[in-house]
Amino acid sequence: MDLPPIMTSTETNQVCLLHKSLYGLRQASHQWYAQLSSFLFKHDFKQSFADHSLFIQYDHDKITIILVYVDDIIVTGNSPERIQNITMLLNQAFKLKKLGDLTYFLIFEITRSSKGINLSQRKYTIDLLNETGMLNSSLVSTPMNFSTKFHADGELLPDLTVYRRLIGKLIYLANTRPDITYVVNHLSQYVSSPIKDHHQVAFRILRYLKGSVGQGLFIDAKNDFHLKAYSDSDWVGCIDFRKSITGYLIYLGNTLIAWKSKKKTIICRSSCEAEYRALAQTVCEV
Repeated sequence: MDLPPIMTSTETNQVCLLHKSLYGLRQASHQWYAQLSSFLFKHDFKQSFADHSLFIQYDHDKITIILVYVDDIIVTGNSPERIQNITMLLNQAFKLKKLGDLTYFLIFEITRSSKGINLSQRKYTIDLLNETGMLNSSLVSTPMNFSTKFHADGELLPDLTVYRRLIGKLIYLANTRPDITYVVNHLSQYVSSPIKDHHQVAFRILRYLKGSVGQGLFIDAKNDFHLKAYSDSDWVGCIDFRKSITGYLIYLGNTLIAWKSKKKTIICRSSCEAEYRALAQTVCEV
């Protein structure tokens, strides 16, 4: 940080009293990102087009990857020497605090074994159940009753904030729980005017989660790089707007790497058209 020219003084032992901490300034995050990214670019890292917080360095068969979230940084790769080297350079430039192997990041819990890596949000799930008073609730085997049809007609909830907060937390939980993506996507479409039926379905999800709090995504250690994709379409799945719902799962080997459940923006005239549009969206993702 540099003082403005008008405030430059030849006197010593003076300090500048800030009205606001540097972290609180609007330009702080932009300046930090500019400083860090320029440092990484100088050391031959390239920014990912898919995620601007992801930086990758290639050197023949060696790869080093850096993932940035504000001032939290994950460094990984297939060369321990390169990881140690870039960590040392980062430490010289920014004074890092090393936390060792990755075990907890943005509420994601990471555990390793010889078979692979498991990503879960166990603590987050338990805290959510405890917050909603569902820790002692009875269990159900599915996140929703598959005969349920969502609609907008019904008795509105008296307190919309509770429902919106719950759906927001479930959306974040869906980052490691693809099994609840379909129903959470449905419920999120009614956050502007939820009815009591929607709230009951949301609580059923919590009852389902109670029976599998530690479930998450497993990244297989086997080097199987074949892509496999599964696609499906629910024709006129949205009875309010007569729109279809598309869903897909994409695996790299045995590892699930992408999934989505989304209502189409247009109305399909037949189940055949809905299936073809679902397949087209899946192929685009592949």
